[in-house]
Amino acid sequence: MRCQLLLLLGLMACSPAWAKRVDLDYQVRLLPASGQAEVRLTLGEGSAVRSLDFDLGKAGVYSGFQADGQWQLQGQRGVWQPAAGKTSLSYRVQLDQQLSSGAYSSRITPHWALFLGDQLVPPARLDQQDGTELVTRLSFDLPEGWKSIETSWPRIGKDKFRIDNVSRLFDRPTGWMLAGDLGSRRARLGDTEVTVAAPVGQGMRRMDSLTLLTFIWPQLQAVFPRNPPKLLLVGARDGMWRGAMAAQGSLYLHSARPMVSENGSSPLLREVVQLFAQIRGRDGSDWLVESLTDYYASELLRRSGGMSDDRYQAWQARLSKRGAKVTRLRGEHASPAQVARGVLLLQALDKEIRIHTQAKRSLDDVVRGLMRLPSVSTEEFVQISENVLGRRSEVLQTKALR
Repeated sequence: MRCQLLLLLGLMACSPAWAKRVDLDYQVRLLPASGQAEVRLTLGEGSAVRSLDFDLGKAGVYSGFQADGQWQLQGQRGVWQPAAGKTSLSYRVQLDQQLSSGAYSSRITPHWALFLGDQLVPPARLDQQDGTELVTRLSFDLPEGWKSIETSWPRIGKDKFRIDNVSRLFDRPTGWMLAGDLGSRRARLGDTEVTVAAPVGQGMRRMDSLTLLTFIWPQLQAVFPRNPPKLLLVGARDGMWRGAMAAQGSLYLHSARPMVSENGSSPLLREVVQLFAQIRGRDGSDWLVESLTDYYASELLRRSGGMSDDRYQAWQARLSKRGAKVTRLRGEHASPAQVARGVLLLQALDKEIRIHTQAKRSLDDVVRGLMRLPSVSTEEFVQISENVLGRRSEVLQTKALR
């Protein structure tokens, strides 16, 4: 009995409830005139952290470091050893980021800013004292006249958010963020608070986007059973990259892009599928990730009643034409032709599974199996598919997968 009691006390001492909680606050001041942001990291008790080893990436993005304690620059890395007591590290980060085409992937203007939270704090290796739990918050000091800021994190006050990522030891801001004079539309879809936001005057079709998400949401959750607490969709027009991209709990869509293109594809739904599926390929399996994304972006629209049978057949005909000459699917980066060929293979696999299981199972069951893995190879995809099918798959014997 005494040994059991000691074991119980030991387990309780190791539990998060007994961990020493230390505040970590990120304070961000946006600086439109210089295209930058000033960031300050403040630890409530510096002795709880031995060091933070930052990956600073491209030279010139982060500058002007000032630290309590010791700060050392070592090539593309910066190491902070905090002082004891309440302690801070501050620096500036370049938010304006241009692509080779001249378009901005993130931008701060006199009236609004659109950027990834990942830019504010570089990734870092955290070395902390045992039994320490960092309680992380993010707050913004907005320029005069700017009304609000949107992030995918829970709001805990005016321009203040709680950052808590269970998959990381070092919590830092991630996902798309948007600040300025904004227009927003909100809805609760299932258990998720969905916000569509854009700067006023940037041509974002907020209600169109929200309506499309509402339309496909039941089918989306039937395939990808995730219930994120928040989903943020942001967009802008002036000078921004004319694309779409998913990030932590959030999506970016250029405000001039259509909800559904003339060929039946949807840039918005592609990113929604990627965000919910979170399937990552390895060992030359990029074709699988991209093909699943294209397949379900159109399939969700079809299942929701947004794509007629004749339009669906026309889409398949285009896929057949594009992928006709593909003899190999595997490789580091899948081409559009390989993706088209991959979508056709997935359609054939779905049909095979439905026929041999009397419609009790489908490709959806395969996807839910893939979602449980941190990354997926083509071999694992074949194995899971054949487990769902209950037999060897004739479709997956194609030479294109070898």
